[in-house]
Amino acid sequence: MSLATTKRFTLDEYHRLIELGFFKPDDRIELIRGELIQMASKGTAHEVCLTRLLRELPILLGDRATLRCQSPITLLDSEPEPDFTIAQNRSDDYLSAHPSPADVLLIIEISDSSLAYDQDVKLSLYAENIISNYWIFDVINRILEVYNEPYRKPSGSFGYRVKRIVLPDEAIVLPPFPILTLNLSKVFPQR
Repeated sequence: MSLATTKRFTLDEYHRLIELGFFKPDDRIELIRGELIQMASKGTAHEVCLTRLLRELPILLGDRATLRCQSPITLLDSEPEPDFTIAQNRSDDYLSAHPSPADVLLIIEISDSSLAYDQDVKLSLYAENIISNYWIFDVINRILEVYNEPYRKPSGSFGYRVKRIVLPDEAIVLPPFPILTLNLSKVFPQR
């Protein structure tokens, strides 16, 4: 009897599938650690938080950095599509390639049904790729989880040394811009 095996895809194979039209426009697929992952559906609280961040972040950032929304970033064996990426500006606006870890200033995920996945799989993935700043907007519990200082644990897995909780009536500075403050009361959906 033969055991089933999982097919892992390289970035090149994944890009080829996209070029060939293997995925439908509404498929919402990410490549995570070589596996094709169907992204979780988004609830209304997720969409409201996304809409409000789309309103606030461009005003705060101006032309200081590049704001990308639900767009890929390229990691070793993964191409996740975080809800937001704040990346260093580049003259080609990332036409030649998606942002890599060296380009990323902040990754933001908005979580409702995907909270455990964002806290476990995505957190470990971003830490392993030395993404210095990772935020999770937990719209169920109405808190912002702020992670920084990625490290490798003695077990070999990856995480962040620092976790901070920011409440919905507080404000937080956008890394690495100490003069830019995001007021969370303008972001979290009201109950």
